[in-house]
Amino acid sequence: MYFRPRKHNYKLKNSRKMKLTLPLLLAIVLVFTLSYTAIAQTDTTQESSAKKDEKVKTGFSFGGVPALAYDTDLGFLYGVILNFYHYGDGSNYPFYNHSLYLEWSRTTKGSGKNIIEYDNRTLLPNGRMKLEASYLTEQALDFYGFNGYQSYFGDEYINQEDTTNYVSRLYYRHDRKMLRLSADFQGSIIGKKLRWFGGVSFNGVEIGSLDLDRLNKGKEADEILPDTATLYDKYVDWGIITADQKNGGNTTLLKLGVVYDTRDNEASSQKGIWSEALLIGAPSFLGNKFDYYSFNLTHRQYFTLIPKKVVFAYRASYQGLIGGEVPFYMMPFYYSSKDVKEGMGGSKTLRGILRNRVVGDGAALFNAEIRYRFLQTVIAKQNFSITLSGFYDASKILQEHKFDDRGVDASYGKTREENLKELYYEDEKVHMSYGAGLHFAVNTNFIVAVDYGMAGNPRDGKSGLYIGLNYLF
Repeated sequence: MYFRPRKHNYKLKNSRKMKLTLPLLLAIVLVFTLSYTAIAQTDTTQESSAKKDEKVKTGFSFGGVPALAYDTDLGFLYGVILNFYHYGDGSNYPFYNHSLYLEWSRTTKGSGKNIIEYDNRTLLPNGRMKLEASYLTEQALDFYGFNGYQSYFGDEYINQEDTTNYVSRLYYRHDRKMLRLSADFQGSIIGKKLRWFGGVSFNGVEIGSLDLDRLNKGKEADEILPDTATLYDKYVDWGIITADQKNGGNTTLLKLGVVYDTRDNEASSQKGIWSEALLIGAPSFLGNKFDYYSFNLTHRQYFTLIPKKVVFAYRASYQGLIGGEVPFYMMPFYYSSKDVKEGMGGSKTLRGILRNRVVGDGAALFNAEIRYRFLQTVIAKQNFSITLSGFYDASKILQEHKFDDRGVDASYGKTREENLKELYYEDEKVHMSYGAGLHFAVNTNFIVAVDYGMAGNPRDGKSGLYIGLNYLF
C-alpha cells in the first residue's frame, strides 16, 4: 500500500454501482409506474381511428420512479424522478407539446443530483426548445485513465481480499461537483424531417481528491478507506493531469448542426432514421481557458420486423477532436441533439462496462437492440406496454489523448518502468458488452427502463444494473 500526504482539500464525487436486488427493483418500478395512473387523470382521451388498442392522449399526464439503493462507501441513495407531459388537443400524439423532467436524489454521504429539463415543441414551427439546469455532486466519480485498454485496470487494486495488491476500494475514483446550464434549439429546414440545431451550455466543473473524512464517517474499522493515493492523485503528481486542469474549471460551449429525422415516434420508434452532424466548440472569446473544437456524427435506424411487436434498432456514432486541447474534466462528455451523456461506459453508452472506461480525444460507439413488445393494453385510460430487449454495445478509442509522461518516476512502491507500463499497458481494441432489458411504457413517452449488461472483458468490469427513463436511443 502506498500512502500520500493529505494535500488536497477540494471535494467531489460520483456514485459507485448501488447494491439492490433485481426482484426488488423490478417490484418498485412496476408498483410505482402502475400506481401513478390513479392520480394522473386530469386529461381526457378519445379513441384513435388508426389504433383500436391505444388511446390518443390529450391534456396533462405524468409519471415517476423512486430511487432507492445502498452502497457501502456512499451510503443510502434516495430520491425521485418525475416527468410531466402536456399533449394539448392530442393532434400531435404520440408527440407531446411540453415536457418537464425533474430528478432529485441524494446519498447519505453527500452525492446528489438536481436536474430540471424543459422541452417545448410548439415555440418554433416544426422545431423545439430544450432548457436544462443541473447541479451534480459526485463523491466517487469513475476515473480509469486515458485511451481505453492502454490504461491498466486491475481488479486486484480494489479487492479488499487481495492483501498483497489491494490499494483502496475507491482507487479509481475522484471527487467532482458540476453545474450545467444549457439552452438548445431546433428549427425547420425542410418540414419536420430536416432541421437545424443550435445551442449553448455553461459547464462549471470542480475536481478534487476523495473526501476521506466524510466517506469514512461512521464506518466500522474493517470498512475504513485507507489514506492512500488514488489513480487521479498519481496522475496529478506525475503531471499527466496538468496543474491548470487538476481542479477543473469553467467551459462555455457552442453547438451547431443539422438533424435528419424520419422516426414515427421519438420515445419508442418502430421505423425511420435519426441522423445528425454536430460541431461543438469552446472558443476563447467566450472566456474559455482551453480553446478546442470537436464534432459528432451519429446515425440511428429502426426496422419493424413484426408490426407493433418486434423492432431492430442500431446506433453508430463517432465523436472526435478537430483542434485544440480538451481538458481532462471535459473529455468524458458525449454530445447529441437530444442530450449530453457522461462517460463512454455505463447506462447510456456501454451497459455493463465501467463508467468512463473508454476516454480519449476521439471514440466510436455502436449499439444494437432487438425489442419485443409482448404486452400492450389500456389500464385506467392509460396506454401501457411492456417490451423485452436484448442488446450488444461496443466502443473503441480511435483518436488517442496525448499527454506528457516525463514526470512519471519511481514512486508509489514501483519503478518508473512499472509505472509507465500502467499507462501503456496494451494496444487499444474494441470494448464490448451485452445484456437484456425491460421497458415499461405509459402513454408512449413515459418509459421506465431496466437494463442489465455484462462486460465482455474483465478489464472493463463485470456487469451493471441500470434503472432510468427511456430507451438508450
